[in-house]
Amino acid sequence: MQQKRKHSTTGQSRSVVFLRALVFLLGIATLTNCEPAGGEHDTRELGDFIDDPRLERGVSWQLAEHRRQTLSALEYDFSLVIPNELTLPITGEATLRFRFALNNDEKFPLVIDFVDAASRLDSMTVNGKSGEWSIVEDHVLIPAALLEDGDNSVTLVFEAGDAALNRSTDFLYTLFVPDRAHFSLPLIDQPNLKGSVAWTITAPHDWQVVANGSELNVDTVLGNDPNQSQNQSVRTFARTEPLPTYLFALAAGKFQRETRTIDDREMTMYHRETDRGKVDANADDIFALHAQALAWLEDYTNIKYPFEKFDFVLIPAFQYGGMEHPGSILYREASLMLDVTATQTQILARASVIAHETAHMWFGDLVTMNWFDDVWTKEVFANFMAAKIVNPAFPEVDHELRFHTAHHPSAYAVDRTLGANAIGQPLENLRYAGSLYGAIIYQKAPIIMRHLENLIGQDSLREGLREYLRDYSYGNATWPQLIALLDGKTALDLEAWSEAWVYEAGRPRIIISREEADAQFVLRQEDSAGLGRTWPQKLRLQVITGAGATIREVELGADAIAIPLPREDVDTASLLPNASGVEYGDFVLDAISQRELLQNISSIEPAVTRGATWTTLWEEVQESRLSAEDFFNAALRELPSEQNELIVNRVLSTLGETYWLRLDPQTRLAVSQELENVLWREVESSQRSISARAAFYRSYRALVTTDFGVARLVRLWEGEEVVAGLPLSEADRISLVSGLALRGVEGNERRLDEQEGDIKNADRLARFRFIRPSLSQSKEERDSLFMSFTDVDNRAIEPWVLEAMDNLHSPLRGGSPQLIRPALDLLDEIQETGDIFFPGRWLDVTIGGYQSEEAARIVRNFIIDNPELSIRLKNKLLQSADLLLRLNPQN
Repeated sequence: MQQKRKHSTTGQSRSVVFLRALVFLLGIATLTNCEPAGGEHDTRELGDFIDDPRLERGVSWQLAEHRRQTLSALEYDFSLVIPNELTLPITGEATLRFRFALNNDEKFPLVIDFVDAASRLDSMTVNGKSGEWSIVEDHVLIPAALLEDGDNSVTLVFEAGDAALNRSTDFLYTLFVPDRAHFSLPLIDQPNLKGSVAWTITAPHDWQVVANGSELNVDTVLGNDPNQSQNQSVRTFARTEPLPTYLFALAAGKFQRETRTIDDREMTMYHRETDRGKVDANADDIFALHAQALAWLEDYTNIKYPFEKFDFVLIPAFQYGGMEHPGSILYREASLMLDVTATQTQILARASVIAHETAHMWFGDLVTMNWFDDVWTKEVFANFMAAKIVNPAFPEVDHELRFHTAHHPSAYAVDRTLGANAIGQPLENLRYAGSLYGAIIYQKAPIIMRHLENLIGQDSLREGLREYLRDYSYGNATWPQLIALLDGKTALDLEAWSEAWVYEAGRPRIIISREEADAQFVLRQEDSAGLGRTWPQKLRLQVITGAGATIREVELGADAIAIPLPREDVDTASLLPNASGVEYGDFVLDAISQRELLQNISSIEPAVTRGATWTTLWEEVQESRLSAEDFFNAALRELPSEQNELIVNRVLSTLGETYWLRLDPQTRLAVSQELENVLWREVESSQRSISARAAFYRSYRALVTTDFGVARLVRLWEGEEVVAGLPLSEADRISLVSGLALRGVEGNERRLDEQEGDIKNADRLARFRFIRPSLSQSKEERDSLFMSFTDVDNRAIEPWVLEAMDNLHSPLRGGSPQLIRPALDLLDEIQETGDIFFPGRWLDVTIGGYQSEEAARIVRNFIIDNPELSIRLKNKLLQSADLLLRLNPQN
């Protein structure tokens, strides 16, 4: 099992070992105290800051503001030594150069952020002289008296913390967003104090090393001892442009290299895929998509690529889809290295994540938010631009429909819940920044950006964004600053618009009523929370009558709007309020419109309007205004004739939730055979593309429950039955054998053993071995695996943990309700130790697959028993548990 290791003192400096012993003997609690830790200078005044609110754990807004006013011109030099042996610590030296400005608070020390400094900080010099320091929480305090009013340098010798280094046996990578750089390195860890960084890395000689800047020099010395520096290479890298610390990046390990030059720009891809055929099948597309994204963004922004080099690294089991480090973008390998049977959704997702991370080079990297309360601004621009960038590469795709299906369903899944949060949220300390991430900033925010573009026009928005990037290049900016800039280009009150859409949680409820006496529809808006809020927006309405469809465009605010309809169609006319697919809200259909749209959905054109209709009907199910069984039957009826792959994929995605969570066991049994028949016919259809058939194939394998269907799954895995044009990739076979194990099919251990023996790629083999206990028929073995996750070290590779947890709670085996409460009890720790998406995903896999009253009771009791649970974590819990709690309302 690859994981982060706790390190012994082997190989550490004698002073560090002595310091640890001293701390123990004196009983110094460095997390709550402030004591000298070495050096020659009298720093008794540092004790005055023990209880200073600026020095709480994490980086407080007050501390960040003080440092922003007193520090500037930051430069970092990091030298790290990565040993050949995983059990040995990484050691390093950091030099910080900066300009210091004394202010009225002259005694307030220089504060450098570094977790566990008492055990990891060896020595320090300040302006070339031995310096004394003290420690409060995760901060190193240096007396202001040691600093000059002007240029200064501080050099620290330290042991790097593994918490953000993601170390495995033969590779590692840094992941510092949002505030985890100081978990491993000593630095000023806030986004609005950018600094240039230069790396010097000593690593095993047979490793590749990638950093933000270009490699300048390599010195290699070979020897006989695998744990000594004679078997390592020393690599130096060019200094970067100013970057926030969360973008400092290093990846090192046994990677393969692929290099291409497109439009005079050299790009290098680093990866660990051992299947050469798979690499060859994907590499050209991967490089081309990056080149297209770069060219598009240079044209749109009128700014050349703003950094010195452009490389990217594909990481197995990476925590995110991608991370936008300049010069060293990180991606999840499986998201870019696709199988030949990839669905259209997967192909478009690859293009989108490449466009997203490339857009960040301008939006987020060149211009960075001032504080992480505005983290959504970099994400909204990345997703908003990605939707535009992808268009030229896929001319056959309906990109308006693609935008709708990629954003609205995910945003609604959060915005409909009691845990809904605003796009822009306050943030008092960076240690809580991870809780801000989720579908609201990634999916809702781009929709709102589309609304803004529609309000002021594409040209005005583009002109404004160009000005914004020019004015704040290599610096920081806030969303209000952008709104103020754009406000000058329109007569509209953008500040009021922003207040409603950015800083208010939830969505408007837009109700359609039919007034037959007056032969009209009436649209009115209400605030479902009862707070009297109004969200102004333009609506594109489609009125469908016996004579055909007509379009009306209206602006809906606080006042109701009447839409006339022909008297001869009063009993059958229907109104769809979101025909463009960009409108946003809980659209409440009148009974006749709901019935007519459900029955005649296949005739609705264009495709984006049909896709929006499916979304609206799905929200009717979610809000209990349409029965799940009626929706399910309509989906089975319409799927065989639906040819748009985006709609096919979207409707297929609703079948799993409907089948497992919304249908009772008796209804599930009654419809299972028809469901499997419909899906399998489309798998074998010669009228569909390979990618569309693959989508049906995946749904079939996930939803099969009949004896006949399960027997077919066994034959497919055994190779006794094949599907023409859809060979099973290694990933498919692993998924298939895992599904058979979850179903408890006889012979599982033999099949799992055989599958394990067939896996040749070391990373995939390690993953399979890690999750295999979650597939066991032994409850004791499964429970033991879960208990291992109570140790943070065993949660190090988060995607593996989530996959195992998903198996433990799979509805295919009836779940593991006894594990729900213990998983919820870990929530605070998960938040403290995990990466930004981990808490929400931990909750999703823990409770997202249940429909039982027992599970709902466990969740409610947890909330009652934990009144001090932070509001952000409570919201995450309410988001994940929304359907479960809706299915089991309290009396």
